[in-house]
Amino acid sequence: MPPVSSRALSAPGVATRAFTIVELAMAVLVLALALTTSITAMQSAFLQFDTARNLEVAANILQCEMEKERLSTWAVVSNAGYVLAIDPSFARNPAITGRFTLSRSVTTLASHSGQVLQITLTVTWRGYNGRSLSRNYTSYYTQGGLYAYLYNP
Repeated sequence: MPPVSSRALSAPGVATRAFTIVELAMAVLVLALALTTSITAMQSAFLQFDTARNLEVAANILQCEMEKERLSTWAVVSNAGYVLAIDPSFARNPAITGRFTLSRSVTTLASHSGQVLQITLTVTWRGYNGRSLSRNYTSYYTQGGLYAYLYNP
């Protein structure tokens, strides 16, 4: 008995059709492009989420330390040897302890007879992509209190 072809099994007058290799290659290319684009978008979203989360943590660290500075005496605030440390409430979290560093710079404003300090606190950390990021707060501290700075320039 002779071999039966697939055309012989189909109904008379109806041709069987299939995808060509070019059509299949185009479908695979479109699928690969869609997957690559979605993965890139997800990585970008993870980077943005990480940055937003870290900005919030940095702002909280800065606000906490700025409140400590505000409540300190003139002798403590004007001391150049004052060493900062991240508050223990933040330091207990291992995700914060190893990533964030806190620094402080103090400048005496000569235009106010040395009775006004400009205090800048800076938090630095590495983001999801390894890039170094930082945020800072700047405030003024006067020897005679807040009103001495505002009303006695």
